[in-house]
Parts: sequence; structure tokens; C-alpha cells
Amino acid sequence: QVQLVESGGGLVQAGGSLRLSCATSGIIFGMNRMGWYRQAPGKQRELVADISSVGRINYIDSVKGRFTISRDNTKSTVYLQMNSLKPEDTAVYYCNRVISNLPWGQGTQVTVSS
Repeated sequence: QVQLVESGGGLVQAGGSLRLSCATSGIIFGMNRMGWYRQAPGKQRELVADISSVGRINYIDSVKGRFTISRDNTKSTVYLQMNSLKPEDTAVYYCNRVISNLPWGQGTQVTVSS
């Protein structure tokens, strides 16, 4: 059974840091491009960062230089290190396979106060 379990969110002040983790099961993790998505209240879900099976990485412009995506294929886990957080980063964060999304997990709430 496919499972995506996100963790690591929380409430931080602007300028703070958080590290998100996403543990996966039920997929051949090492063969998949994985991504972190976020959905802010009243907005569509957007892909924030993704990492291919061989480590090629993409970020949206608004997080470049602040967020770092990484993966550990031995643990079937993808991470998102978020530094210099801004109030506009407030959202529920999800991980998923980028091509052909899997059933979504519950996400993890990130709230950045000003």
C-alpha cells in the first residue's frame, strides 16, 4: 500500500528554519522524481521543489537560495530544509511523486509569523 507521511512542520518566526521529512512506502522510491508541494489557504497547490532519481533539482524562484531538497534512497525519504522563512511560506506542505501523483498524504502545516 502506498503511503506518504510528512512531518516536521510547525510555527516559526520569520527568518527561522524548519526541516520537513517525507517517509514513503509502497513505491520503488529510488526510481521516482519526488517533489515538495505546498497549498496556502485559498490558493492552488504548487510544486515548490523537486529532485530526480539521479539528483537533479529544481526550485521555484521564490524559494531559491532558501530551501534545499534532498533525498535518502536507503530510507525512501525526501527532505526539505527551509531557511530564512517568510510569512508567505505559510502553507500545508506535501510530498509526492512528480510524474503521476500518488494518493496525497495528510501534509504538514508550516506557519511563519511576522
